[in-house]
Amino acid sequence: MSDIIRLLPDHIANQIAAGEVIQRPASVVKELMENAIDAAATRIEVHIKHAGRTLIQLIDNGKGMSDSDARMAFERHATSKVSSIDDLFSLQTKGFRGEALASVAAIAHVELKTKQENKEIGTRLEIEGSKVIFQEPITCKQGASFAIKNLFYNVPARRNFLKSDIIEFKHIEEEFIRVTLAHPEIDFILTHNDVTQYTLTGSNLRKRIVDLFGKNINDKLVPIEEATGIVKISGFIGKPEAAKKSRGEQYLFVNNRFFKDNYFNHAIQSAYENLLAPKTFASYFLFFETDPASIDVNVHPTKTEIKFEEDKEIYAILKSAIRQGLGKFNIAPTLDFEQETSFELPYATYSQPLVAPGISVNPEYNPFHTNSGFTSFPNKSVGNGNSSAIKKAGFGNENFQAEDWKNFYNTDNIPEETTAENEELSFDSDLTQQKQYLYKGNYIVGTTMSGLLIIHVKRAQERIVYEQIMSTFIYNAIPSQQLLFPLEYPCSQTTLELWESHKTTLERMGFTWETKNNQLEVSGIPVTLDEQSAQNAIELISSKMIEETIDKGEIAHEIALGISKAKSNSPFQFSQDTATYLTETLFSLTEHQFSPSGKRILQNLTLNDISNLF
Repeated sequence: MSDIIRLLPDHIANQIAAGEVIQRPASVVKELMENAIDAAATRIEVHIKHAGRTLIQLIDNGKGMSDSDARMAFERHATSKVSSIDDLFSLQTKGFRGEALASVAAIAHVELKTKQENKEIGTRLEIEGSKVIFQEPITCKQGASFAIKNLFYNVPARRNFLKSDIIEFKHIEEEFIRVTLAHPEIDFILTHNDVTQYTLTGSNLRKRIVDLFGKNINDKLVPIEEATGIVKISGFIGKPEAAKKSRGEQYLFVNNRFFKDNYFNHAIQSAYENLLAPKTFASYFLFFETDPASIDVNVHPTKTEIKFEEDKEIYAILKSAIRQGLGKFNIAPTLDFEQETSFELPYATYSQPLVAPGISVNPEYNPFHTNSGFTSFPNKSVGNGNSSAIKKAGFGNENFQAEDWKNFYNTDNIPEETTAENEELSFDSDLTQQKQYLYKGNYIVGTTMSGLLIIHVKRAQERIVYEQIMSTFIYNAIPSQQLLFPLEYPCSQTTLELWESHKTTLERMGFTWETKNNQLEVSGIPVTLDEQSAQNAIELISSKMIEETIDKGEIAHEIALGISKAKSNSPFQFSQDTATYLTETLFSLTEHQFSPSGKRILQNLTLNDISNLF
């Protein structure tokens, strides 16, 4: 039998390596920017055409390369950063494997122009599919200029799996932001289809964050500084009130290298314990400085996953540093011994008239006489005082009288068994005509002929608003209310492009806006929203639109869902009328069992269910 094991040709090996290193156009941008930084560049320009499919051009003013170095750079395992095994344990540079340029050259048309500082003539090199087409001397500026054209031209399967231009540019933008945050001292420019997206001048970290994420973030940053023998932690975290419902603006760096780590993310979230609203996430821009020998960056092809030798100790230090930062700037709750000692009334009582306390006395009350087996409330003459006590207990029903409690405790008419289990609830036939509701937490409780009906208020509101919007949207545009002062929402260029690409649908939903200085200026919102809920709706819609999984045909559903979720977060003003309206409106809908998000709205507890609890 003949031998079957053989060496792969270089061009095939390079394409296999490209499958690991170059996942999408953003991977090329990352590798080229990191190489420029390693070349000591102080100014880096990135020019993109058609989200990197047509052109990725990077121009830097770094050290440049000689004729031989320019050609050698595209060979596999060629690097200027590692010369011995010891260098792997003291890495201070970005790239070191020597596969990036070889991988890029295997799947694209590459043109390189480069010149060193002390040379008068540079060199121009063209490569297609790992093959050098020609190399010639030229006159050019110091540094390097890479032009990557027709990415994945010879790997059609990979090219077909690329997403839309908006999504692919979003990934490019994210890689650009990560690199620029790690090096605020360098000037950066990013353009897309000849439109300038970012122009960043060298500055400090706070200025770089503001330039990237908008001026409104400046007042929401809390500085962090902690130095120990294990690690030095510095950077900024966001104030709790600035937390968002999406996991954006969360960046960790070690030795100026971006990385992802769920373990440290948990430490940060734990430090914010009891300070963040549910399902919200704080922003952070944190930099770790540690001995390179104590970390391993070579655990993933993209080098975004890093192993720490003393991760548990760093976890504790990180959590402590954030808590100290929050406490130092009076963000965390503290005891204030100089605070006014007068009673603080609940917010819900601010609009109620002040009534002097009074004492109700029943001269006919006899403690030795029982009345129908119920002694807590002898007669209705004490109704006013007791109803307020009932409301204070949390039932929220101002009209609940003593007689109602008698009926509540009367067990004469309760049957021993009932067969109504898991039945479909019908509002018209099953709910009693009394329509008395209790309200506690986020739930409305009403009685039915078979037991108790429990309604999740926020989910019910979400379903009602969603159905109203969609039923109107099908035939007419949602009415829009104009704001006296526009709402400003700082966001990325990708988000702005997404809003523009879905402009027809958004305007039909009631939104009108302009884009200025990397932010949305929303001047009109749907009539169903107030300004606060509109701000939440804009954030929810933006975070949903930027997801890769969203289907363009479902954008109307996602926008309506964002509006309904934002509206359902508004406080519910309970009264018997509002509870009745909510219940009747909910049961008038075809779908009243589940919210648009697929969560259960109501639960019917039969008497058997209640009996089983005891």
